[in-house]
Amino acid sequence: MHKSEALLELAGRLQHIATEGFHRYLLVLAGSRDWGRTRAEALLANLACDQPLWVGESVPADIPQLMNRQAAALLGAETGVLVYDSFSGFDADAFGALTGTLRGGGLLILLTPPLSEWSGFADPERARMAVAGCPSSRVTGRFLGRLARQIGNDPSVICIEEGEEMPSPPSVTPAFHPSKPADPECRTTDQAQAVEAVKHVVTGHRRRPVVLISDRGRGKSAALGIAAARLLKSGRRSILVTAPRQRSTSSLFEQASRLLPEAQTSKGSLHLGESRLSYSAPDHLLRHPQPADLLLVDEAAAIPTPMLEGLLDHYPRIAFATTIHGYEGTGRGFALRFRRVLDRRFPQWREIRLETPIRWAPDDPLERWLFRALALDAAPAPDELISAARSDQCSCETLERDGLAENEQDLTDLFGLLVLAHYRTTPFDLRQLLDGPNLTLFALRYRGRIVATALLAVEGGFDPATAHAIWAGYRRPRGHLLAQSLAAHLGLESGARLRGARIMRIAVHPALQRRGLGSRLVQEIRRHTQVAGLDYLGSSFGATPELLRFWRGNQLHPLRIGLRRGASSGAQSVIMLHPFTPAGEQLFHSARERFHRQLPRLLTDPLRTLDTGLACALLAQPPAGLSPPLTAEDWLDLIGFAFAQRGYETSLPPIEALVLRALADSHLAADQAELLVMKVLQNRDWQACAAGFSLTGRTEVEKALRELIGGLVMRYADPATRETALRVQAEGPG
Repeated sequence: MHKSEALLELAGRLQHIATEGFHRYLLVLAGSRDWGRTRAEALLANLACDQPLWVGESVPADIPQLMNRQAAALLGAETGVLVYDSFSGFDADAFGALTGTLRGGGLLILLTPPLSEWSGFADPERARMAVAGCPSSRVTGRFLGRLARQIGNDPSVICIEEGEEMPSPPSVTPAFHPSKPADPECRTTDQAQAVEAVKHVVTGHRRRPVVLISDRGRGKSAALGIAAARLLKSGRRSILVTAPRQRSTSSLFEQASRLLPEAQTSKGSLHLGESRLSYSAPDHLLRHPQPADLLLVDEAAAIPTPMLEGLLDHYPRIAFATTIHGYEGTGRGFALRFRRVLDRRFPQWREIRLETPIRWAPDDPLERWLFRALALDAAPAPDELISAARSDQCSCETLERDGLAENEQDLTDLFGLLVLAHYRTTPFDLRQLLDGPNLTLFALRYRGRIVATALLAVEGGFDPATAHAIWAGYRRPRGHLLAQSLAAHLGLESGARLRGARIMRIAVHPALQRRGLGSRLVQEIRRHTQVAGLDYLGSSFGATPELLRFWRGNQLHPLRIGLRRGASSGAQSVIMLHPFTPAGEQLFHSARERFHRQLPRLLTDPLRTLDTGLACALLAQPPAGLSPPLTAEDWLDLIGFAFAQRGYETSLPPIEALVLRALADSHLAADQAELLVMKVLQNRDWQACAAGFSLTGRTEVEKALRELIGGLVMRYADPATRETALRVQAEGPG
């Protein structure tokens, strides 16, 4: 039999097995570009191809085409045969997303170079990992080499190599006969239970949220839509929907619309008489809370925990849904972080897990392979193996990435830590981890298992002309976050000329946190960076008071706070730095002084809504001699406000100066400091301050301010001034 005929026979047999078992299979065509595309065209022309899709270039006529960057537009859609042309670039995130559109009985046809040559292929996606000073030619192919091994090691994958004999098809699986749930509008019993749980959030007690958790393809978003439709039909007037992006809610709205054919629908909205189901972005709901019978939060893992906490504050009836193993980021880190929040605030919350897939049968071969290939199931070392570890019992090492790519246990340990530590860790991050050209990986190991890790990137070192262009805002070199920010945002051109290192990610095993492992790792990195002759070590992250304390404890200090909240963390990003060389010291001191001079002014406008606890933490420990001393007249103004009835506004300049001094010393109790920041530095209105501290209005807020300023006068003034204060206080209004 001719090889092309044998291929068609094999593919037809594979499709029959897939259809009988309602499973999905991966068929790899590994060879030259033209050979693979010609064979894929022949397969599409001869197989029973319902709703085929081709991802890549040079698509046969009449076959729908998609490029990697358009993958998100296909969320919620279904395909019967998917051709993925890796010669156009293997985008791990897009690949993961598009496999979710393939339904049971479908084939994924992957076109690759010969597997032994794939790691050396000039993949167009390498350009995404290139950084200024490190072109795409320096991006390695470890990720693709590992992917080739994952293909070769899985017996369920049919790999046809150009010029080689045809492999045997997989074993026949029993025909799939799905069970019918009692609820006719639901596809599985899991989904029916999820629908009832969401409805109970509305009909039961307040403040008892539900969380739906599942892998992809289990119908959790559809469950939200079914529940919403039934609640609207029963007379509920307003159900709000939120998600990281509106397109993520398409399945939810489709299900609601299917069950409510009489409703009027538009993008992100459904009306049934006076009742409404509508989408709003998470930040909009926080800025403009709306009355609602229920808030549905889809793909919650991609929304930062602080934003979710804010939604919990505003909406007493709320249901969350999230994906455990997702192409946009894992839900396991979310589950760990958010479970702590719910346990603390709403101990009667409920979790529903949807296990049964809807688009394909259980134990799907493609899903199994995909989880391993993209490390979607990566998890840190089991708690019981490492729970006794202490910092001084761990060895620190820099990881050699060729070895890491071939050591699945180390890779799983390490990537599992990163998944838990960050809000949005995707398959692309795995490729960046293995192939990024300017990265160094550090790890702490205990009894052979990786229990903490950090990623370090070298930045800066630009010539004077490029550094000036960065300072002027004309250049934004990729992969040089600290160097660019120091030059462009802080106005220090030397920040782009000097060479430094940035800790991009740091993660400690959840069972070992607060035992000093993170600090041990930073100390080792500091030594490494200094020995390498770099000018500084820095980091940038979504700022919280706790993280500021950690980095300050490791001798890094804040130099800049972002003016807008970050998309991934929901918090303003902060840059912190520790210098090594004389040039680094000069840069550090200039940047630190500028930051502390500018921060009080920034708090009055662009940072007016910055968390007050975070503002207090940033204002602590300024450089010495930054503020001019208060004059005798200033002290009299303060005494008049605190111990007499001088007006707040007429005394404001010395009040601000005294408050900054107290915040620098971290002398005040947390609630005292936050009230002073909110009113004196951020100039929020009196009613907002009263509401934030359970006071009745301006009179009580002003009384609290007078008492606080009075205490600061007695702490910081000289003896003669304190005597004056006591005399004025004794005089009273008479």
